[in-house]
Amino acid sequence: MLKIKSARVIVTSPGRNFVTLKIETTDGITGIGDATLNGRELAVASYLTEHVCPTLIGRDAQAIEDTWQYLYRGAYWRRGPVTMTAIAGVDTALWDIKAKQAGLPLYQLLGGAARDGVLVYGHANGETIDEAIEAAKRFRSEGYLAIRLQCGVPGLKGIYGVWGKQRHYGSAKAGVPVENTWSTTKYLPVVPKLFAAAREALGWDVHLLHDAHHRLTPIEAARLGKDLEPFRPFWIEDMTPSENQESFRLIRHHTTTKLAVGEVLNSIWDAQHLITEQLIDYIRMSVVHAGGITHLRRVAALADLYQVRTGCHGAADLSPVCMGAALHFDLSVPNFGIQEYMRHTEETDAVFPHAYKYADGMLHPGEVPGHGVEIDEALAAKFPYRQASLPVNRLEDGTLYNW
Repeated sequence: MLKIKSARVIVTSPGRNFVTLKIETTDGITGIGDATLNGRELAVASYLTEHVCPTLIGRDAQAIEDTWQYLYRGAYWRRGPVTMTAIAGVDTALWDIKAKQAGLPLYQLLGGAARDGVLVYGHANGETIDEAIEAAKRFRSEGYLAIRLQCGVPGLKGIYGVWGKQRHYGSAKAGVPVENTWSTTKYLPVVPKLFAAAREALGWDVHLLHDAHHRLTPIEAARLGKDLEPFRPFWIEDMTPSENQESFRLIRHHTTTKLAVGEVLNSIWDAQHLITEQLIDYIRMSVVHAGGITHLRRVAALADLYQVRTGCHGAADLSPVCMGAALHFDLSVPNFGIQEYMRHTEETDAVFPHAYKYADGMLHPGEVPGHGVEIDEALAAKFPYRQASLPVNRLEDGTLYNW
């Protein structure tokens, strides 16, 4: 039996906060897992340190399924972002260990490669439509085959997904939450104009995506979907909050625009009806927020029965450890759709050296044993945790709204 010797949490902030779990076995094999929950990082770090790590010592490092069930069922308090993120950290680290012990890249243990590479999309944004289109052209020149478009809305400041001339996007800011202002009335006419400009500038040989970030009512989402149909979006993400899954049925009645949702979902139960009722086209749950590779494979298997594809969340608020694990998952599942790819800062890449590579619109996880991502602990220690909060959103009359 390959036993777990130690399990400890590493919190570092090379540009933004990340939580990493490092597990070591009695024969010296180490594995790491991402356990970052943006804006609530220390809640997960505490959950791991105080409640999970002590229970791992002496357990069989190879018994991944049993450990997953132990942490999920054994805690009694199931699901939720903190619990599932903590479980994901353990699960990912154990898969890393198992693949290293086998001397194989992780995707080989997951059934082998189902494709040559992983289609990714980049984030093009600007304060104006013209700025967003110029950014999209830059991504296209770098070989991207899919591009997410976001632009400012006249009369509103702090629009989600727009970070102007900053090189890297960071939604969490130091101090108390920043308050942004939102108006759906001002937003809805802008997006079709953005897509029209993009099709004129980029043509039809590139996939275009957009994120509404949970801000529309179902009927508003239906209107946007219908307005965008002539431009054939790859998907529109998070059109409306998914707590009431029936909302997506109303949207479906009115538009053929493809729908993606799930980056804030944590379990297969959160996505069950969205998938089985075919209310969405892409499920966007991530390795780190959905209980790790073990659980996300179950979600993908369920989705495959209903012709729903994966489209994992992959913003820069997830560490390269999550990206590496996601790419092995992406490469192996039959119903893969696309992977979000937001590049990390140079400091983050240095703290988390990785084997994955980008070329011609695709990523590949690499061929080194494990998930291919490590952590430079000495360098990580030079970037201590910095308190940061996600923004909140208010309507123009002051009503608190969805961010």
